[in-house]
Amino acid sequence: MSRTESEAPTDAGNCSGPNSSGRAPRRLKRSRRIVVSALMVALGVALSIYPGSIPLGPTRVFPFQHMINAICGIFLGPVDAVLIALAIGMVRIGIGTGTVFAVSGGVPGALVVGLVYRYLLRRDVVALTEPVGTLLGALISALLVAPLTGNAPFPAFAGMTAQWQIFSVFFLMSSLPGAVLGFLATKALRRSNVLANI
Repeated sequence: MSRTESEAPTDAGNCSGPNSSGRAPRRLKRSRRIVVSALMVALGVALSIYPGSIPLGPTRVFPFQHMINAICGIFLGPVDAVLIALAIGMVRIGIGTGTVFAVSGGVPGALVVGLVYRYLLRRDVVALTEPVGTLLGALISALLVAPLTGNAPFPAFAGMTAQWQIFSVFFLMSSLPGAVLGFLATKALRRSNVLANI
């Protein structure tokens, strides 16, 4: 058997033809992102069970959601971070470890971190912008979610400003420590190169 015949299968299995030059690495990268996203959702749900969250008014203080928002916004981008936050919130509501505010309190923070990291500043300190999105989530909760569900912390006559302020306090008690945890976790992940290839 000639040398060229014996090497033919190796070259054929290399996926280096003109039509597949970039497809395999892109598919592999997307697969890794899906696996990491699934792991982040599982981590968020598991942490909501143990150590769990702290009930506070109509909400629950759960800093680990905001930690995951910061990590995902930086490493996976705004779209994936929002989908992960949404999935964690929906599962938490479904299993009873979160309230309806798990979505409105979690998704905006993931979006802000992802957008700021992608378009303004590519540094890990962006994790600390997560509370900015959470304040937006407090506004959404006060204006839309609480009136629709009847879960406002104050009676309706107290007004939207009071509702927003109390939701902001509740959400920041969760978001501020979560953002710091997210920043520290991001630095650790960066040093260990665990998420380098996603």
